[in-house]
Amino acid sequence: MKKILFSGFLLIFISYSTFSQEPAITTQDTVQVEQQAETTPPPAQKKPKKTASQKKNKFYFGGDFGFSFGSYMRIGVYPLVGYKILPKLSVGAKIGYEYIKDSRYATDYETSNYGWSVFSRLRIFRNLYVHAEYQSINYDLYNSAGDSDREWVNFLLLGGGYSQPLGGNVRLNAQVLFDVLQADNSPYRAWEPIMSVGISVGF
Repeated sequence: MKKILFSGFLLIFISYSTFSQEPAITTQDTVQVEQQAETTPPPAQKKPKKTASQKKNKFYFGGDFGFSFGSYMRIGVYPLVGYKILPKLSVGAKIGYEYIKDSRYATDYETSNYGWSVFSRLRIFRNLYVHAEYQSINYDLYNSAGDSDREWVNFLLLGGGYSQPLGGNVRLNAQVLFDVLQADNSPYRAWEPIMSVGISVGF
């Protein structure tokens, strides 16, 4: 009986000694942990990177078919590519080829022109946009003697257009521009409308 009591007493003593050695968590420790949690900034969230499809959707492609009739007839084709800087604002570039028939002189002249341009479009309503374009065309110019010489002629075209959805991302565009630069060899008179129609995908 004494051995049992002694064994029980020894077990209680060992247990008490073990638990008494563990450090107690004070209120001050709890406050310090809470303050550290408050001052530690949350991990920075990375901005989601734009996927390849989102970047691709910023581009649009197409082309314009330009024409003017009368004593100076022009028929031109201008493939283009555009890029949307903002949802309603875009910039782009064109290359072009034109067939010309000029009947303003005693003899009719027929020739071909080619060139390039850069442009910007701002959509002001759902189907309406304003258009600004700097264009440079290489013309085959004739003199009074009937001789011709090629020369680059520059234009600053301002105006606007109407864009009609045809289905999906395809749109039919019709625009009217005016040459406000009026270079010496420009074939367009002041405020003479320069009309074009075209197709674009993604505009």
